[in-house]
Amino acid sequence: MWCGFGKSSATFAVTCLISASVVIADTGFAASQRSYTPQQFRAVLRGLGYNVKVTNGALTDEETKKAIREFQTGYKLKPVDGIAGPKTQNFAANIVQILHTNLNAVVKPNPPLPRDHFYGSRTEEVVKEYQKKYQLQETGIANLALRQKLNEEAKTVLSQPTTKPTAKPTAKPTTKPTAKPTATPTATPTATPMATPTPTATPTATPTATPTATPTATPTSTP
Repeated sequence: MWCGFGKSSATFAVTCLISASVVIADTGFAASQRSYTPQQFRAVLRGLGYNVKVTNGALTDEETKKAIREFQTGYKLKPVDGIAGPKTQNFAANIVQILHTNLNAVVKPNPPLPRDHFYGSRTEEVVKEYQKKYQLQETGIANLALRQKLNEEAKTVLSQPTTKPTAKPTAKPTTKPTAKPTATPTATPTATPMATPTPTATPTATPTATPTATPTATPTSTP
């Protein structure tokens, strides 16, 4: 999200629309000084919708000083002197960094924009993608109206639940069975052999042949 207003809204109060903790974390080092070359700072001013030509001359020409004063007025930076001092440069750096964060959330460029403070050709390309999505003039310039619209979309996107499943299974399935089956083998039937029947039939006595008496011949008397 971005904070504040551009040149066309100097009379408006500055409001900061920050709804994601990641943005708060990113802007936490805003106090650290950012340094730009004159060309880089002009590119930032132009990218945010201010009327400057991107050159590497000193930031002392009237056109650039006017753009800086408009920037300072819009963001209520004191003093409004048209000089790109550390405070002014740091504020511009934060706006660009938040712009990158919003573009990454809404446009989802691949690869994502780095969360740096430069408004380079890559930033322009992604801004053009956003403008093309809404059939806007593809200028590559993130002016006030575009930043406000983008900010609202980013808030919506970042407030939605993530699609990644966050719920981890509360109870991991225990692979071990809760009760080990004490499989006591059923008693193997001890096959008691049936008693072999002993033959009860007493063999009949073998008849002993009683020899018949041999007849003894009685001699007849001879006459």
